[in-house]
Amino acid sequence: MMKMRQLAVLLALLAAALAVSCSDAAGGAIRAQLTRADAGRGLTRRQLLRRMARRSKARAARLLSASGSSPASATAVPGKGQAIDTEYLVSFAVGTPPQPVQATLDTGSDLVWTQCQPCPSCYAQDLPYYDPNLSATSAPLPCEAAACQQLDLSSCGARKWGNRTCVYTYSYGDRSVTTGSLDADTFTFDGDAGHAAVPGLAFGCGYFNNGLFSSNATGSGIAGFGRGALSLPSQLRVDNFSYCFTNVTGSAPSPVLLGLPANLYDSASGAVQTTRLIQSPANPTFYYLSLKSITVGSARLPAPESAFALRGNGSGGTIIDSGTSVTLLPPLVYGLLHDVFVSQVDLPVTNDEPLCFAVSSSSSGKKQQVPKLELQFDGATLDLPRENYVFEMEDGGQSNMCIAIMSSGGGMTIIGNYQQQNLHVLYDLAGNNLSFVPAHCDRV
Repeated sequence: MMKMRQLAVLLALLAAALAVSCSDAAGGAIRAQLTRADAGRGLTRRQLLRRMARRSKARAARLLSASGSSPASATAVPGKGQAIDTEYLVSFAVGTPPQPVQATLDTGSDLVWTQCQPCPSCYAQDLPYYDPNLSATSAPLPCEAAACQQLDLSSCGARKWGNRTCVYTYSYGDRSVTTGSLDADTFTFDGDAGHAAVPGLAFGCGYFNNGLFSSNATGSGIAGFGRGALSLPSQLRVDNFSYCFTNVTGSAPSPVLLGLPANLYDSASGAVQTTRLIQSPANPTFYYLSLKSITVGSARLPAPESAFALRGNGSGGTIIDSGTSVTLLPPLVYGLLHDVFVSQVDLPVTNDEPLCFAVSSSSSGKKQQVPKLELQFDGATLDLPRENYVFEMEDGGQSNMCIAIMSSGGGMTIIGNYQQQNLHVLYDLAGNNLSFVPAHCDRV
């Protein structure tokens, strides 16, 4: 029995080595499909805005807690028993034969994990739990494996875990925790050109998954797309990845690409903008950007550049995040943005966060004039189209025009996915740059 387990581990490690050569030699992109958590639920625009606002606040609390940017009074935990609904779920399969997995796309974490049979402490999910016993290519990784050494918290299991098996514990800022065996198996992705199977990827086989996870919130687990060694882009050894989010209020799926396709910008409808990615030793997972200033209409916010800067202790800074709905600004900066919009929009204010204006019944259904919004980065400007920061809805018979930006409650600025819709966003990991361009995301 022990020899068979050791043989399985050796085969898994050999498969991992083969995965490197296979992915490097492929020369094309691995494609996966993203579905939005709220798609197809029949929610009103008011419900969508409320859910995006709630998710953004909960997400900010988690990220601020992880970065040390939250004030002492802030909490990283939403209301008791309140699951955090996710933004985008990525579909792939694990094992031989493939078992379907649908996991949260998370650029703010690294570990890839899914719930596993027999799952003594798991949340209910729509898909069957992954069962390692049904996969011919599944193998637990030993404590000496390089992937195990990348974990902040791990131990060597015994008895039912298996002798010298890597046991992981991975926690999130909202105090949700997953614990299980770090395994290796084949991942299969469905793309336009057929199946792409990559053997030997390390992932968490989660047996104890507790906290604010739920099937609506997390799918089968979480797919870390951060900068760490255990993330999916890092393990696939791709030099870049990109995504293109379709309209947030629609139901069309969005693509995520791991690697460069030959027709990368064929669907682009503007000039490509590029800014540098900043690395933080204190928070190596996050994708930091150098945000310099914000302009509303003809007025540049009188916020000092230091308000967006990353500090030496890892606090502050500006990150781009797939899992945050609306862009979040430090309270001082949000207050300035609020006041500038109020001064330039000739409509009565109905709500302060998010900032909403009442639209008269005679103007209902018509697009109201709103100042342009631009984010100035180091070397690039994100000139946001109206639909990327304005949200129109009905509330109690009253038409409202809202600005889809809120306060983060701490020192960090977070660029959310509402501002990223209909942009092809490319993370150039080798060149340490981030590029974005307006695109028809349904054609990428």
